[in-house]
Amino acid sequence: MRASAFVYPWDVVGDPDAARRIADLGVHRVTLASAYHSTRALTPRHPRHRIVTARHSAVYHPVDPARWEGRELRPYAQDWVAGDDPFGEAAAALADAGLEVHSWVILAHNTRLGTEHPHTSVRNAYGDRYPWAPCIAREEVRAYAADLAAESAVRPGARGVELESCGWYGLAHLHAHDKIGGVPLGGAGHYLMSLCFCSTCEAGYASLGADPERLRRAVAKALAPLWAGERADVAGGREEEWETVVELLGAEAAAVVASWRDRAASAFRNEVVTAVRKAAEARSTADFRVLLHADPAPHRCGANVGVDPAEALDLADGVVLPCTGGDAERAAVLAPFLPHRTPSTVLAANLTVVRGMGGHPERLAEDAAHAREAGADELRLYHVGLASTAELEAVRDALSRLG
Repeated sequence: MRASAFVYPWDVVGDPDAARRIADLGVHRVTLASAYHSTRALTPRHPRHRIVTARHSAVYHPVDPARWEGRELRPYAQDWVAGDDPFGEAAAALADAGLEVHSWVILAHNTRLGTEHPHTSVRNAYGDRYPWAPCIAREEVRAYAADLAAESAVRPGARGVELESCGWYGLAHLHAHDKIGGVPLGGAGHYLMSLCFCSTCEAGYASLGADPERLRRAVAKALAPLWAGERADVAGGREEEWETVVELLGAEAAAVVASWRDRAASAFRNEVVTAVRKAAEARSTADFRVLLHADPAPHRCGANVGVDPAEALDLADGVVLPCTGGDAERAAVLAPFLPHRTPSTVLAANLTVVRGMGGHPERLAEDAAHAREAGADELRLYHVGLASTAELEAVRDALSRLG
């Protein structure tokens, strides 16, 4: 199985040994961030720093002024990594080390964008805005994301792109000093708290014959037992989550919100992927691969957005799927995509290799073998820039055993 490692530009820029160190792990390519959300990241081996604070979502490459002139929504520049083109500098170093470079683009996750342009954000049933979650049903958000993806994906030296949060984002979000875990919402509660009631989505519900205000009240009513503690968090898989949504909200209302959100997400992904493919064609980038970070349950939202497996594989060249859980979880994630794959389809199993983030580097070889048995044909390793040296040694050993 070919393996790719997730990397940030700041892992490589300023560290002359980084690219060779990553190549020596035995990976074949890297997935290098070109447009990324705010974060605070550890850099355990960098000669100049140990912590990088990316204060807001930003691009790590120059932008085309003509593309963005006069537009309200536009990419933000960064100043925490030296140079005008950290992505390009890192990509060149990684390529010199023999690694194939693919870009990594974050789309519907941008807190600064929502803070400065609150009308573009998801608004829940109570009227609260989620600045980190742009509403993907909005025309201006789709146009921004499509141009961001086209520009950030097809960079010089990049052979493909992985699109993260290419769909609905919602309540779940790691925020500074998060205090939202007091009431266990479960998957169904998180979904209900992620439904959008901005003016665009209200018009969308109305177009399907629903009264938006009545629907909003139904969502608030469905959540009331959770706030009161009268209903415990329901553990279960993706099907159980949706069954709980239907039980809490009612079949008719659940069908309306699902239909609207599925349509919006499909339009968003189509516009984004089409823009990327046009940009790749314009640059004569042959065999440019477009992969989606995804989940096979359409109601799921976040970094790994819910998709219809058949539709996703018809649109993109493959998917990157969360597979750090046990064998049953890996099979549940991969199986829905298997009937829709072609000989060229990529089904990549994303395995966390940082113990402090829930990973198991010591069993990487076994987990990878099980993922392959379940249908995966590639690996993604999250995240070699964040891992300790001991964890990287475990990765190197596992990849050497996999061959």
